Amino acid sequence: MSEVDPDYQVAVVGGGPAGLTTALYTTRLGHDTVLIDRGGGRAAMMQETHNVIGITEEVSGNELIQTAKRQIESYGADTVRGLVSDIHGSSGSYRLDVGEETYTAERVVLATGFSDDRPEPPLPRTGRGLHYCLHCDAYMFIDESVYVMGTNESSAHVAMIMLNFTDEVDLLLRGEEPEWGEETDRQLRAHPIDVIDEEITGMNTDQDGWLESFEFEDGTTREYKGGFPMFGAEYHAELAEVLDLKRTDGGAVQVDDHGRTSVEGVFAVGDLTPGHSQIPVAMGEGAKAGIAIHYDLREFPKSLAELDGESVDPASTPAVSDEIREAARRRDGAESTAADD
Repeated sequence: MSEVDPDYQVAVVGGGPAGLTTALYTTRLGHDTVLIDRGGGRAAMMQETHNVIGITEEVSGNELIQTAKRQIESYGADTVRGLVSDIHGSSGSYRLDVGEETYTAERVVLATGFSDDRPEPPLPRTGRGLHYCLHCDAYMFIDESVYVMGTNESSAHVAMIMLNFTDEVDLLLRGEEPEWGEETDRQLRAHPIDVIDEEITGMNTDQDGWLESFEFEDGTTREYKGGFPMFGAEYHAELAEVLDLKRTDGGAVQVDDHGRTSVEGVFAVGDLTPGHSQIPVAMGEGAKAGIAIHYDLREFPKSLAELDGESVDPASTPAVSDEIREAARRRDGAESTAADD
């Protein structure tokens, strides 16, 4: 990675799939980009990667992210490990405070995501019996025993949805009263789902840490391959609050089809925004935001008003920085050497 410059055209905050894809696009489209990432995140916790075409299941989320970081660095992006504590300024000149350092950028992209609210233990490890993505992981429970944990409307509906994959579905209330409405209750009771009222008192796993069963207060033990806790999520929206971005009633940042927020020059992508929390969806949002930013920032073509009867000076082309040009030369040289070998 090259020495980090404090001044950029684009600053991406958050190093998950959405932020990384945005940085990939803005860098490859010729814009000096810094990605600032505090580490962690939902994708980094994944034991396996699902539903990403071309990426097989044995690739962990952390491997996916580290490979992507090296990829964007090879194109000329900078990466910074740190927490953005504050953002100042306006479109065309934002200042981001990261520890003792300050970075400036013409456009800011928030890709800070959210954290799933975890139920109280005993619980299996994430990915080894505890799953947060229905659309990613339902496939692995075909003809397997599965639990859904929670008392809200979502938990009841997810339990019914899982009947599309298996006939062994338990809904675990863990000693709490259900919060879903009367209509949902009638609907749920008409489906072949066991609603377990008792609290979990113990858990059994195999030698590799994969869930085998839960023990309950009534003395029973039930076997599960895994399941889904439905306890909600908390958006990492501190910077959205600083910038006073418009948000949905649920707390997500409101965006248009290209990730633009209510504040000019600020974009948001991935789990921080409304919609399906999926890696391919996040990547698509990052790509669209990156292209939209390119349309905002690219130098050419000049409009007739900008030209004002003059011609473009050939010396002003190409409009990419020396850093990105050098990265492109390095990559071209490496690819040529690989082809010769």
